[in-house]
Amino acid sequence: MKVLITGAGGQLGRALQATAPSGAELSAIDVDDVDLTDEAMLTARLAVEAPEVLINAAAHTAVDKAEEEEELARAINSDAVRIMAGAMEQSGGKLVHVSTDFVFDGTSERPYRPDDERAPLSVYGRTKAQGEDHLRDSDLLVRTSWVYAAGGANFVRTMIRLMNERDELGIVADQVGSPTWATSLAQTIWGLIAKDASGTFHHSDDGKASWYDFALAIAEDAHAQGLIKRIPEIKPIATSDYPTPAARPAFSLLDCSKTRELLGDTPTPWRENLRAMLKEEKALG
Repeated sequence: MKVLITGAGGQLGRALQATAPSGAELSAIDVDDVDLTDEAMLTARLAVEAPEVLINAAAHTAVDKAEEEEELARAINSDAVRIMAGAMEQSGGKLVHVSTDFVFDGTSERPYRPDDERAPLSVYGRTKAQGEDHLRDSDLLVRTSWVYAAGGANFVRTMIRLMNERDELGIVADQVGSPTWATSLAQTIWGLIAKDASGTFHHSDDGKASWYDFALAIAEDAHAQGLIKRIPEIKPIATSDYPTPAARPAFSLLDCSKTRELLGDTPTPWRENLRAMLKEEKALG
């Protein structure tokens, strides 16, 4: 199986390469290889690569910055997906596209199902939803949430840095979701590809947390790993106390039962995967 991964240098791109099955003939490209906003360049590269499966792990993920870079966010999160889907239509290949919990508005009282109505609150969420709309019935869409990995730019590593710098932190406690280790997401994507799945699926690690809950867990487990010298005071704050350019969904848990039923596996609790990530982070020095 000839597979091309975009966003190769990102958290998920690296995890996909690290967990790839032995039968996958991998190629991986990143921003230094192809400008996703250049339609001619992207089209030409896809024609040369001619993958049977194209996994799009690239995205404009700077949620707040996207509010002032809507054109760029749309070019990467939507227009590039249209180009990829068109290329796969021509070659007969499958596009596997990764999207986000931010396509939902956070007003649900239960975890969001794959077929629930989308109502994004931000430019990031809107452009990701627009990207989803370019997929064909034969393609695979995987939505996820709160992704982090060792060595990446993410909440976990930001918290570790701040906990080593400050004696007190205020963390938002009224936004609820599920942290997701990039490695577990990558493993699920490969599992869905092996099943030749198409349509929309959700993946996040098991359980729920607010950003405050997540920060408390990071503090405890990072301290146990020696990644922070002492645990600072962590105070819960409201979203209104920490205004940001982009609105976030207050509730973005994803219903992953469809995914788990197809793969026949049991989801790993997010806290367990956090500890695994922190071990990797410590090994990086």
